[in-house]
Amino acid sequence: MGYQAAPGREVRLQIDGMHCASCAARVERGLNRVAGVSASVNYLTEQATVRCPPGVAVEELVGAIESAGYSAHPAVRDHDGGHHHHDEPDGPLRRRLAVAVVLTVPVVLLGMISALRFSGWEWASLALATPVVFYSGWGIHRSTVGSARHGVAQMDTLITLGTLAAWSWSVVVLLAGLDADTYFEVAAVVTTLILVGRLLEAGAKRRSGDAIRRLLELGAHDVRVLRDGREERLPIEALAVGDLFVVGPGEKVATDGVVEDGRSAVDRSMLTGEPVPVDVGPGDGVTGATVNAHGRLIVRATRIGADTALARIAALVDEAQSGKSPAQRLADRVSAIFVPAVMVVAVATLAGWLLAGASASAAFTAAVAVLIIACPCALGLATPTALMVGTGRGAQLGVLIRGPEILERTRRIGTIVLDKTGTVTEGRMELAGVTPLNGAGRADVLRLAGAVEAASEHPIGRAVAAAAQAETGELPPVRDFQNLPGSGVRGTVEGHAVEVGRADGAITVSWDGEPRAQLAVRDAVKPTSADAVSALRRMGLVPVLLTGDSRATAEAVAREVGIEHVIAGVSPAGKTEEIRRLQASGEVVAMVGDGVNDAPALAQADLGLAMGTGTDVAIEASDLTLVSGDLRAAADAIGLARRTLRTIRANLFWAFAYNVAAIPLAAAGLLNPVIAAAAMAASSLFVVGNSLRLRRFRGVRAAVPEEVRA
Repeated sequence: MGYQAAPGREVRLQIDGMHCASCAARVERGLNRVAGVSASVNYLTEQATVRCPPGVAVEELVGAIESAGYSAHPAVRDHDGGHHHHDEPDGPLRRRLAVAVVLTVPVVLLGMISALRFSGWEWASLALATPVVFYSGWGIHRSTVGSARHGVAQMDTLITLGTLAAWSWSVVVLLAGLDADTYFEVAAVVTTLILVGRLLEAGAKRRSGDAIRRLLELGAHDVRVLRDGREERLPIEALAVGDLFVVGPGEKVATDGVVEDGRSAVDRSMLTGEPVPVDVGPGDGVTGATVNAHGRLIVRATRIGADTALARIAALVDEAQSGKSPAQRLADRVSAIFVPAVMVVAVATLAGWLLAGASASAAFTAAVAVLIIACPCALGLATPTALMVGTGRGAQLGVLIRGPEILERTRRIGTIVLDKTGTVTEGRMELAGVTPLNGAGRADVLRLAGAVEAASEHPIGRAVAAAAQAETGELPPVRDFQNLPGSGVRGTVEGHAVEVGRADGAITVSWDGEPRAQLAVRDAVKPTSADAVSALRRMGLVPVLLTGDSRATAEAVAREVGIEHVIAGVSPAGKTEEIRRLQASGEVVAMVGDGVNDAPALAQADLGLAMGTGTDVAIEASDLTLVSGDLRAAADAIGLARRTLRTIRANLFWAFAYNVAAIPLAAAGLLNPVIAAAAMAASSLFVVGNSLRLRRFRGVRAAVPEEVRA
């Protein structure tokens, strides 16, 4: 029995034997012919992402790929939630290249420098070039033959035709004693340059995936588990939910959990891009792969394996890298018909030159140049390399991009709506001011009010109690405590009947029947929110503050961070309506939020950005996830997405421009086949190199630790 693809789930297949974008397009067409299957093939990662209906076996999908002339097997998902990408070993390629270089150099010298020629030098060139063409180029020719068996042509077909044509023509000239040029150096040099290009391209492709690989390697490999009061070091795979484990100073937190004992600061920079450690103590959550700065922590595991934050990040990035932008889909369609079209052009070039009265040598040279120059590799690499580098860099900076279609939306947005609580503000109350009344002293007010509020679970009560304890020390006990729903609390402290009433953000403290003070509380504004708003403005976006709080509270926060437009007093359902209203007025709207009540608005917005410190439902409804709680990450996310989109467009432009310009030059006889081979390799390397520049993206948060620098 075969493995069955579960409904609503994806199947990942690793594909062997693809050498260009036309290969990927052919595999994709073959998979999509299977009833009910929707497939996307990524040439860079050499993987197919397949959505299947119930009853479709993996073997059937593999069979469809084999029918297209390639081999495949299920991609392996590791315990961190990512897929292993296939990396072809460089050893055989390096050996074949070494042989090619050693033998090609004398062939080129003999072909280019007449002073080095001797009697029978052309036979020596034949002896030197033949191993280059047939041994060093064997992988290319084997791929061509494999495709030909299935009646298809691909990039290697062009290389095989070009090099074998040059070699065969030269052998005929030599054996028949014709008065014509030989092209042994062309066959040898083209083969060598193709191998050089593939070796460099393989290294560049690996570097483009370094960011996500480095992210997956952040996880701990073993863990000190507490069993019967004793520490036992185990492989990370042996850790179970509910286990207690120890994290010493400088050690990685093994998995997501809750601190049971100990206090420390945890460095989360490798996940959030923020260099400032966060203090943790009993009851605080910690994330796997973060680093304990000092002290000893005992943590209870709450999530393991693919359920951890690190694994979810890896899975999101993996999902994003498997997608295709509309522009890339167009490139795939072009590349699918590109190779047959080039073969037709090459034959037409040969015939055209001969009919025009040119020599067979000139006609042959032009036709070979057309075959060599017209490689669609750059088209296939244009989007996936930029997307892989961009999403990987984003993951290092705590920014998760869900897919390539999201990039286009970031370019078009003009208004960005910011939820207040938990996004612009900390989402926790703090005491902002004390106004004593009727001769009461500040210390007495805080001590008595704090003592009563310490027995309350209300966020305002906790804020008052925390501020009182910080300023006056240990608080006295309270007797006869009563919670007055909707209005406050009361109790007896130091013989006084104390009552703390709450209304509209103002708190009245009374004791013995007389008002003694008014307290003001507020939701603390995040210290980086003003910088974030300023950065969003510089991007040409109009920030809008959206909240269910009162207008007075909202406007105070807006003034502090530099927001001019405020929408206040809005219900959770009303937030969605406000987004629709802005869209109806012609605005393209982005929304940043973190709570359950933000999820509908995030889904409604043209671009949804969820703070990773918020709820899972908000994150699931978003297009971009900000692992950090720093609002500046929103500016980084939009900036990185826009930069990645620009890189993709530049790659596709140059890939198309290269072929549009180069093929006519080759057909016109203005391009030597050797130069054509070098230019073809250079076009692919340019696309990869241009994409790798995204690794230097820094963003608004200037302080980026060494661990995340690309």
